[in-house]
Amino acid sequence: MSDAPAAAADLAPARAPAAEVPHVSPWLTAIAVMFGTFMVVLDTTVVNVSLSYIAGSLSATVQEATWVLTSYIAANAIILPMTGWLASFFGRKRLLIGSITAFTAASMLCGIAPTLPVLVIFRIIQGATGGVMQPLSQAILLEAFPPQDRGKAMGFWGFGIVVAPILGPVLGGWLTDNWSWRWVFYINIPVGVASVLLTRLFVFDPPYLRRVRGAIDYWGLSLLAIGAGCLQIMLDKGQEEDWFDSRFIIVMATAAIVGLTVFVARELRSKEPILDLHVFKHRTFTVGTILMTALGFVLFGSLVLLPVLMQTLLGYPAVQAGIALAPRGMGSFVAMPVVGLLTARVDPRKLVGLGLALGGWTLIWLGSINMEAGYWEFFWPQVIQGVALGLLFVPLTTVTMGDLAREEIGNASSLFNLVRNIGSSVGIAVVTTMLFRLRVAHASSLGEHVTIYDPATQQRLGQMQQFFTSHGLPNLTALAAMNGLVQRQASLLAFIDLFRWLGLIFIVLIPLVFLMRRPQGGAPVAAAAE
Repeated sequence: MSDAPAAAADLAPARAPAAEVPHVSPWLTAIAVMFGTFMVVLDTTVVNVSLSYIAGSLSATVQEATWVLTSYIAANAIILPMTGWLASFFGRKRLLIGSITAFTAASMLCGIAPTLPVLVIFRIIQGATGGVMQPLSQAILLEAFPPQDRGKAMGFWGFGIVVAPILGPVLGGWLTDNWSWRWVFYINIPVGVASVLLTRLFVFDPPYLRRVRGAIDYWGLSLLAIGAGCLQIMLDKGQEEDWFDSRFIIVMATAAIVGLTVFVARELRSKEPILDLHVFKHRTFTVGTILMTALGFVLFGSLVLLPVLMQTLLGYPAVQAGIALAPRGMGSFVAMPVVGLLTARVDPRKLVGLGLALGGWTLIWLGSINMEAGYWEFFWPQVIQGVALGLLFVPLTTVTMGDLAREEIGNASSLFNLVRNIGSSVGIAVVTTMLFRLRVAHASSLGEHVTIYDPATQQRLGQMQQFFTSHGLPNLTALAAMNGLVQRQASLLAFIDLFRWLGLIFIVLIPLVFLMRRPQGGAPVAAAAE
């Protein structure tokens, strides 16, 4: 009897191989993780076109209904950087399945929400549980594929990240018009169920993923939640609250700066940080995060501009404006798999540089539009821009993660996705603010030349007065119409300026690409695995 424990101890090493990760095709793993990720990214934009319907149904104003968006994005931003630590604490597979399950349940509850506050609460749960899926899926894919095939993996992953925000408004508009805004949330239920089943079958924790069982750093968690959450709310509500003329925005900005500053100082000294910032010692990763921040800034900034331009100046209905954005998704759909194959054969830094040049050119091209622009004037720049995003997203992710050991990928992926989200939020905030201010500036400038002393103005005003008088309308109608023309031209000039500035951002960033190191076939990763 006394020899039994010793015998069991001797047998323990022999049973270890049974606990090894089963061999699964990496493409099955990719499909499993992309179900949930696509669903989460889609939900960042799918609700946008439904806000007025939500407000009317739940007896709220449209301004109050925007908290449906803000709460989701803020919760997403808070949880995203914690993903690496949470995966180590709970286990990656367990965290992923739990998050998908909670996200799906929250989607159902959003659909049946009786009031706006209840809906906002469930959207916070959606954002918090969905925030871990993007970095987890990216880390799982990078580890599932061998180094030489990571370009293909990132092409597949990038397709969901880039195309989902573009398809969101189209799908949301169709569901809202033909069914109800509640179906925007119900549609997640079958996708979530399928995602859970596929994850259980085809996703496994790697043997080198060390489970953390130490004390939880509640101070670090609190500081990160306060800093990231307040930053996101400030960016999302800034224009609406007139930025720093609002006490609310000042409080949010102060809390964000203090919270994040103290958090960074604490994490750099911590032995078990929630977010390991030492990964920025890798020059390639640091430059890659800067470029990804800029990519998020320009991508989401231009995604805001185009539908607003189409609806306010060209008279597109909401759904048609969403459909008019589809060519960008078409270009990405074609480019992503091709670029994934090219990444293993061509220096991916050259592909990133080409993507920046091509993307910058298409944005400057859009900066030449006028009031006579039709569908095709938007179609071709967007198709080429979609190709440019494919050239950017896939190789940039591959190069950025190329110098990292496998143990660093989970934490690095959290940071990488965090900066993309911050870049997106800053891009939306800057573009919406500058659009308003440039419109005012151009209206003032144009108004200086539209006076009763200007012969061209006198002639045009006389023609308009004659037209309106012949239709039984007073002369003041002509003055209002003239003011409307000035405001429309001012708005157009503001859009043109912003498209050109976004394009120049891409062009200026091209030299940074070559500060990154070319991936060397994954030698560091192989060493780490051994």
